[in-house]
Amino acid sequence: MQAIYLVSIKIYGLFLWLLSPFHAKARKWVSGRRNLLHRIAREVDPDRGCIWFHFASLGEFEQGRPVLEALRARRTDKPFLVTFYSPSGYEIRKNTPLADHVYYLPADTPRNARRFVELVNPEFAVFTKYEYWPCYFQALHRRNIPLYLISAIFRPGQVFFRWYGGLFRKALRCVTFFFTQNEESLRLLAPLGHTNAVLAGDTRFDRVVTLPRTSKELPGIADFVAGHPVLVAGSTWPADEVLLAGLRRRYPDWKFILAPHEIHEEHIHSIEKLFPDSQRYSNMNEGTDRLSATGNQVTGHASPVVDHQLPTTLIIDNIGMLSALYGYGHVAYIGGGFGKGIHNTLEAATYGIPVIFGPNYRKFQEAKDLIAEGGGFTVADADGLATVFNELQTEERRLMAGQRSGTYVACKAGATAIIMAKIAPV
Repeated sequence: MQAIYLVSIKIYGLFLWLLSPFHAKARKWVSGRRNLLHRIAREVDPDRGCIWFHFASLGEFEQGRPVLEALRARRTDKPFLVTFYSPSGYEIRKNTPLADHVYYLPADTPRNARRFVELVNPEFAVFTKYEYWPCYFQALHRRNIPLYLISAIFRPGQVFFRWYGGLFRKALRCVTFFFTQNEESLRLLAPLGHTNAVLAGDTRFDRVVTLPRTSKELPGIADFVAGHPVLVAGSTWPADEVLLAGLRRRYPDWKFILAPHEIHEEHIHSIEKLFPDSQRYSNMNEGTDRLSATGNQVTGHASPVVDHQLPTTLIIDNIGMLSALYGYGHVAYIGGGFGKGIHNTLEAATYGIPVIFGPNYRKFQEAKDLIAEGGGFTVADADGLATVFNELQTEERRLMAGQRSGTYVACKAGATAIIMAKIAPV
């Protein structure tokens, strides 16, 4: 199994190298790892050691951020090193003040893992959620370096619980302690002999629960909203945007704010075609007078008429605003539910607003919880979206659902304190 795994790692790297001249993300993945170990050898002092955090991408960084911040404040004696697997995490957080060094993670081979661990010499390592790299786990274990897995979540269909998952089961034996998100994960780990685990919860709650009181006002957004009810659609994909365009035509009194998952020019242009009454956030200064106009409040009645004199849809064509944008919303729509799976629902729910998403949500415990609590709504098609949105036109119904969302987030916070008590006791 290990031989197959290592061959697959090599093939995947070769595939990205071949793709890199034609694909920006693949190009960054390849170029970011070029001569990486030599660069680390020059920049990191192994005699000082470090505390190492690894994240797959930006979402996992935000998930583990509360623990990183808490450790950074407590352990001022050690430099902090952060690695990312994906360019979407590295490129956005490569200059984070929470780390002294930020790198891509070299490919998971025995040689890379052994050399990397020697060069950075971590006091301990913290991995988040789904990141299981057998070679790195074994390299840490051989040097008796503690490895903590935070916000861990396991499902029956994962490779660890298949007959062919021996390599990954062996990797789990290298973990010093598991901090799981739910009880099911504890139950799945137990038959494998892992009693070194505790239910801590999801550290994302600790991150998002602070957003309503820490998010700063975004330039121009209040003028665009101008007293209208607002739908904020976050991390949308084309399938989401088609549905939202139909909804936009039926509810002209609402303002829509769309923050697509991908902001390359082709995608933004396709959104502009769907929403002819839209404006890009980057162009807001050119239309300040138009954006400052006020309009009627929501009436609860759909209408096909749209005022083309004013932009009623704002397209966010940059990265980093979404968590604050939800603070301007009365209803949130979370993208990805018509593809591989929905994106972050908690950043919206923490503001105490109803959250709508597509049908592919069942891998996400928080989405299932939001539905059960009455703060989340799943839709399968345009008719379903229209039905839910029409129900939320009633202010009383909207406020009740929003309150349930906010309460759910607040009650789930506290994972960071449990983790800190174990890995960095006072």
